[in-house]
Amino acid sequence: MKVEKNNVISLTYSLRIPDSEGEMDVVEVVTEEDPMYFIQGISGLPEGFENQIEGLVAGDTFAFTVSAEEGYGEFDEDAIVDLPKSVFQMEDVNQEELLQIGNIIPMTNEDGERMHGQVMEIKDDVVIMNFNHPLAGKEMQFEGQIISIRAATPEEISHGHVHGAGGVHHH
Repeated sequence: MKVEKNNVISLTYSLRIPDSEGEMDVVEVVTEEDPMYFIQGISGLPEGFENQIEGLVAGDTFAFTVSAEEGYGEFDEDAIVDLPKSVFQMEDVNQEELLQIGNIIPMTNEDGERMHGQVMEIKDDVVIMNFNHPLAGKEMQFEGQIISIRAATPEEISHGHVHGAGGVHHH
């Protein structure tokens, strides 16, 4: 079997991105003890990643770079937003603990879409949040190996994620 649409792929990889000096730093490592599982074509991974592994077979290794455009897009200044502190007032939440610079806070926009924002700056009554993906504007270097490939079940395809080993368990 090959890596192709609607197959469940498990793989290992290391991800490097350039740091502020342009050196490539390893930021994520997925090993054979705990590989990543996903359904090719509906993985939520950058298109550039899926395109590169399309057609590989189990045991194949890969090494490629995904540009920012093919990855998570360019860094968008408009995704940096000032929000009133009152937005973060919720019951059972310690606002001071929540609002620490660098914290990632899950939020919902006006259209009800879930987004993650990172706290950049805290002022008297305003919090400056960055809603760019943490990898926006970054070139990504992947290196890894395809571990296994199987056909996804119709249920997995309709749910959009893997069930069973390495997948989402429904209760």
